[in-house]
Amino acid sequence: MNVWKPNSPLGGLPFIKDARSLRESSWDRTGGNKDFRVVGAGETYEVCDLKGPGCIKHIWLTTRCYAPQYLRKVIIEMYWDNEDNPSVRVPLGDFFGIGHAVSKHFVSLPLSMVTGDRRGPKGPFAAAMNSYFPMPFNERAIIKIINESEEEIANLFYYVDYEQYESSDSLPADMGTFHASWNRENPTEKVEFESTIENPNPWDLPGENLTGEDNYVILDAEGKGHFVGCVLNIDNFNASNQEYTWPGEGDDMFFIDGEVWPPSLHGTGTEDYFNAAWGFPSGEYAGPYHGISLGSDVQEHFGKWSLYRFHIEDPIRFTKSIKATIEHGHANDQSNDFSSVAYWYQLEPHKPLKPLPDMKERLPRRWPEHGLWDK
Repeated sequence: MNVWKPNSPLGGLPFIKDARSLRESSWDRTGGNKDFRVVGAGETYEVCDLKGPGCIKHIWLTTRCYAPQYLRKVIIEMYWDNEDNPSVRVPLGDFFGIGHAVSKHFVSLPLSMVTGDRRGPKGPFAAAMNSYFPMPFNERAIIKIINESEEEIANLFYYVDYEQYESSDSLPADMGTFHASWNRENPTEKVEFESTIENPNPWDLPGENLTGEDNYVILDAEGKGHFVGCVLNIDNFNASNQEYTWPGEGDDMFFIDGEVWPPSLHGTGTEDYFNAAWGFPSGEYAGPYHGISLGSDVQEHFGKWSLYRFHIEDPIRFTKSIKATIEHGHANDQSNDFSSVAYWYQLEPHKPLKPLPDMKERLPRRWPEHGLWDK
């Protein structure tokens, strides 16, 4: 019997599966209340090594580490079915939906952070972080936390809730495995254009882009699968001109299966791809599929932004390859700090994920900001 039936967030609940519900957690095996692990500076901790076939349904994780910006210094990796190269390799905070080493309260359908302002002797505690992305595996599932910060993770609490199935044919042959990767361009390379209009309106900005070659790359993957979303982080310190400080106007472009031009999906602007409009006048908000988990001044737009868009109802399919890109400013006319996390499913094998930049090269361009550590 195939245990995998079509699901929706609520519509799939009545279906009964042949599965065993299990959890790997940091509970105190002595029966006491020391329900956490300590991960020393420079150490790698294996959160779980699960036997399949199965599917991770939920990850809850929280940490206490006093190294500033540690959410960019600590890495989460995930390996499926004895692979050598991970399917997930992302800085910890970025994976759960917010960049810039920032911890902040937001809730979406697949990811959330639950954050307050409870302060310890050296600063505030970080968020409770949740993932509801399904993560199927046939033989093994390994999750690692790599602490590249200068201080220990004094408290690592976690749950990994998963289902285990009896037979290897429980998972269909066409079921993809979960992947996530991080990228950064700091700063993006500005393309210069001459303008005959002083302080032009957005629709009068000079320059054309009919190749996509200079776009920021969110994902460059090979194989067969579908793209299910991204988090885009922008530290806006540049502008097209003195009056126009909005870091968007960059069109999203998805090149499918080796396309050169035009791309299969071509958008109309950064705020439009992230399902808002008119330069994000709303400021921060959290929706199930899209939102602004971290927003700066909505009038000037300078500062740090984290935007998310999840293709839960509208995954972007690819058969051979996908190159998901977005312009940094109109026709790539702005030079800002861009970083991102891409989330996708595909059939194995996957194109090997690149090593992350050295720890110092991952840190925010400007710090502190938003008063999270030094306020």
